[in-house]
Amino acid sequence: MDYSFILVIAIIMLSTKVLGLASEKVNMPQVVGALIAGLLLGPSCFGLIGESDFLVKTAEIGVIILMFTAGLDTDVQELKHTGLSAFIIATIGVIVPFLGGAGCYLLFNGEPDSLRMLKAAFIGVILTATSVSITVETLREMGKLKSRVGTAIMAAAVIDDVLGIIVLTVLTGFTDSTVQPVTIFIRIIAYFICLAIIAIVIRKAFAHLRARIWGNHRRIAIYALAFCFILSFVSEHFFGIADITGAYFAGLMLSDHGETRTYVVKRINTMSYMLFSPIFFASIGIKTELAGLDGNLILFAVALTIVAILTKIIGCGIGARLTGFKTYDSVSIGLGMVSRGEVALIVAQKGSMAGLISGTMFPAVVLMVIVTTLVTPLLLKVGMKRPTPDNTEPAAPANA
Repeated sequence: MDYSFILVIAIIMLSTKVLGLASEKVNMPQVVGALIAGLLLGPSCFGLIGESDFLVKTAEIGVIILMFTAGLDTDVQELKHTGLSAFIIATIGVIVPFLGGAGCYLLFNGEPDSLRMLKAAFIGVILTATSVSITVETLREMGKLKSRVGTAIMAAAVIDDVLGIIVLTVLTGFTDSTVQPVTIFIRIIAYFICLAIIAIVIRKAFAHLRARIWGNHRRIAIYALAFCFILSFVSEHFFGIADITGAYFAGLMLSDHGETRTYVVKRINTMSYMLFSPIFFASIGIKTELAGLDGNLILFAVALTIVAILTKIIGCGIGARLTGFKTYDSVSIGLGMVSRGEVALIVAQKGSMAGLISGTMFPAVVLMVIVTTLVTPLLLKVGMKRPTPDNTEPAAPANA
């Protein structure tokens, strides 16, 4: 038996942590450091670690857990309270980047291909993603997280992710040429009916567990994670829908269970933070070959990044303006939605597995993700300098 995978784990854990902390020192999220670690370890730089079956499967577990925690972290009540305005902001904030990303792909890739339109659509889906983790920290530091603008950004980001997952589900269904479009939509409708039934059962089951189990017993976290894996498998195996979709909705079903949810998040985050998340983010860098970037692809990466930034600002800004926000605050909302982060990486990985994103195209996507993640806090701090009655609250303490 080859035990080298143990050394691979150690190298990935150490490198992602060291570079993650270095990223944090310059006010960037640790995910940026983890991506850079993967790039350094992979064929793009030192070539110390290559793709393997172990890495692929472990990274898949990592992405499932990440989407599960994303569902757990969704504030359903906040989603209900913001209502129509957040939905309009999110919808236009999905449509504009989708069209911009697809158009950018078609502009730079004119070669005939039976899947050309589907590949273009998938690039569009990647640009619809929003990762607000860095936005949250920036707004908190500026004392504007719980302001009207901050609340709108958070709620729109939640709806944004749900819409993106639905579009992702539809597109991955079209990757099988033997399946008819009508069949895909029937399957999706059946899937959501199934989810509704499961949600009712799970709600009652976990309420019963809370009543019977004294305190936050660790078995609840085990049941929750097992439920996540089961729903991920059912989604992929029986409905042909991405496993990460099942994982997200599993978390969403458990997101309003109060103390139980808090306990589950704490336990799951520890496991994810220690092992699976570092391997997932490093694997993205490891599978990326920057050596494949020629002049055309570099131009595509630059264009894609510019389109990614502008379409979120324009799309979400228009949505905010239509729902009554002032122009200044509308632009601020758009700026807060620019970061693509881990959400875009998750979607890109699914596209790669479905054969809709080539190995040469992947580096351009990774570069776009890194740049949008890096510029978001800078754009927010510049764009939200002016205090207004709608977006000001007491600033966070310096030692918070």
